[in-house]
Amino acid sequence: MLFTNDRGGRNFAKDPAVIIFKNRYFLYFSALPDNDEKSRGSCIEVGIAVSDDMEDWKFLGTVPRTQECEAKGIAAPAAIVLKNRVHLFYQTYGSWERDAICHAVSDDGINFVKDETNPVFRPTADWCCGRAIDADVCVFKDKLMLYTATRDHAFKIQKIAAATAPINSEFSAKDFTQLCRASVLAPELKWEQDCIEAPATAVYGEKLYMFYGGAYNCFPQQIGCAVSSDGRVFDKIFIDEPLIACGEQGSWNSSESGHPYAFCDNDGRYWLFYQGSPDKGNSWYITRTEIGFNENGVPYKIGCEKEGKV
Repeated sequence: MLFTNDRGGRNFAKDPAVIIFKNRYFLYFSALPDNDEKSRGSCIEVGIAVSDDMEDWKFLGTVPRTQECEAKGIAAPAAIVLKNRVHLFYQTYGSWERDAICHAVSDDGINFVKDETNPVFRPTADWCCGRAIDADVCVFKDKLMLYTATRDHAFKIQKIAAATAPINSEFSAKDFTQLCRASVLAPELKWEQDCIEAPATAVYGEKLYMFYGGAYNCFPQQIGCAVSSDGRVFDKIFIDEPLIACGEQGSWNSSESGHPYAFCDNDGRYWLFYQGSPDKGNSWYITRTEIGFNENGVPYKIGCEKEGKV
């Protein structure tokens, strides 16, 4: 599978999020606006595509930008189905340290009602710049876990912030509590360079696995993984090299394999969706690969088991 979208005049599909809802797969992703809609400028948007098999996708359109905080763009969605409703979490775009996470709900996966309290979360600025992008959500130990990327005060180092909300809440601004007064994951390995972003969580057994993008876009960004027993303290699994590396020169992902999203299908199989670029970010594509877990709980790309530690 290689999915892209030529809306906006070039192949561009980034930041995937996938759910199964009402017997169809929904893919939410960062998309460019239409060329004809000049009043919208170059603002990025959240695209929607559907599929019956996770292989062939039909583009349906984008989530309208209707709130003041969305004026410069919205992007990098996360989605989860709770009580037969789709909850979409996404970032505002273009406001740098003021970017934050918003929330919307839908009964059909296509038409969304925005939370009146948007944005619903950004971390406090005492330990970081206060920015929140690249949302990811999951249910772990009876709470909704929200993970986002943020930066240090110098706006150089990208790292992961965390928050929780009661699972029976409305997931509005009042419902989220910052989990830590520090990052739960930060770059420290050589291949991660100055950036850990795009948290992508999956619950397997009693543990929470966080796949992530290490290094900034096309530096190249590659995919790692960390594991936690409480959702707060994470241990990295792949140290010397990433779980999923960028491709060889000339391949569709020679510049990057990044921004993952973990998805568990109804049959219990785990899939990792992620983005790639062959040309330093001029064009972007989305693919998927199946993920397994060995007897020690170490995740691996099906057909290509790598050593790691848990």
